[in-house]
Amino acid sequence: MASTELNHHLRIQPYPYQVEGIKYGLEKRRLFIGDEPGLGKTLQSIGIVDTANAYPCLVICPSSLKINWQREFEKFTDKKALVLDNSTRTTWSYLLQMGMHHVAIVNYESLRKYFVWDIKGGKNFRLKDVVFCPQIKQFRSVIIDESHRVKDPSAQQTIFTKGICTGKDWVIMLSGTPVVNRPEDLVAQLSIMGRLNEFGGKSQFLAEYGEGENLSTLSQRLYSKCMIRREKAKVLTQLPPKTRCDLYVDISNREEYDLAANDLAEYLRTYKECTDHEIRRKMRMEALVRFMTLRSLSAKGKVKQAIDFVRVFLDSGKPLILFCSLHEIVDELKKAFPKAVTVTGRDSAVSKQAAVDSFQSGHSNLIICSIKAAGVGLTLTASSNVAFVELAWTYADCCQCEDRAHRIGQKDNVTCYYLLGRGTIDHALYKIIHKKKSIANEIMASSDDIPEDEQYFNELINEFLQPNLFQK
Repeated sequence: MASTELNHHLRIQPYPYQVEGIKYGLEKRRLFIGDEPGLGKTLQSIGIVDTANAYPCLVICPSSLKINWQREFEKFTDKKALVLDNSTRTTWSYLLQMGMHHVAIVNYESLRKYFVWDIKGGKNFRLKDVVFCPQIKQFRSVIIDESHRVKDPSAQQTIFTKGICTGKDWVIMLSGTPVVNRPEDLVAQLSIMGRLNEFGGKSQFLAEYGEGENLSTLSQRLYSKCMIRREKAKVLTQLPPKTRCDLYVDISNREEYDLAANDLAEYLRTYKECTDHEIRRKMRMEALVRFMTLRSLSAKGKVKQAIDFVRVFLDSGKPLILFCSLHEIVDELKKAFPKAVTVTGRDSAVSKQAAVDSFQSGHSNLIICSIKAAGVGLTLTASSNVAFVELAWTYADCCQCEDRAHRIGQKDNVTCYYLLGRGTIDHALYKIIHKKKSIANEIMASSDDIPEDEQYFNELINEFLQPNLFQK
């Protein structure tokens, strides 16, 4: 299908398979996009809504992806997106109505807070017992990210999502989970989409497919009616060898971080005014220590959202390589994912190899690596997906970590997810890492030590002191 066939207003040209997904969505209107992680389900759903001009649009997604959805809408289109929070609890409807914003973004746990007025039933209520705020009628389209989150028909989030989507022309469900393996998971999702009756209703659907029978027939019917799914391996020729995705998240320790950041900013202003060479050198070393502290604070503040992101990702059934640096963050991640294996400075050579073997053989679907201990030498080609909770200090160190997956033996495009704290040093670091690749690029062994040369330091100061950093 030629990519030029789609008349769109997106700010980028989608890959041909993404154009195919957008065109499929424009035809079906209520559908699943079930592509594997890293193939751009977000872009395709935005492309469908924007090309159809199906605004206002509501995005329902996991908490860790809210800011990413806002940034993606504003990156790919000329529309403004609003993340619902306490400051917009009473005004979001007005902002959409007046055209000041075109997209509202909410996490699953907050559906009741923003869209439900009353629940008349008891604890085990049904959809008919829920009184929704009338403002939900203004949404022309709903995008439901990680839609397997609403597979339980009796769960509150499923009931609220069903009520919000009732009567909508455009309902786009995104999930990298191969849905046909557990047919009963589809019942609630097809109901939300308004398509369950096309499969004979709940009783007939479960009678035909509930025992795991007739799966090839179910798959054919899904693909013909409402589902499109592609694997990385099938569209490899259209993809670059490596794709980077920046995911901005809110940090949980904002007050503590801002205090340290403001202190450092003041210290750096004093440094810039100092003319004595030796004093400047000593101040520079002190500032580097403070930068390391800020990176640590940002990382600690991201842990909750990182755990949410990893859970969402692992739901897709794909293995993940996760990079961080601080031992306490490794410990928190290990506590959240006890079956994960680790490669850190605290692990012996024998246990490191055992972890790699377990991951490469498919026994473990998550390997937690420290940038220093796992940045070089290891082969982790069992996964084509790498995520960073903490950033390395240089482009070379990032590449070394990414290349644990992106190396000989890897058959797929490698997708690298960078979790960045909004309004933190992450923004300054990320700009240096990916836009100023020449800075400290000569460092070829992964050390995770902050470069001490003055050129890097000056770049870091310039980015850190940008007036808009704290608003990112």
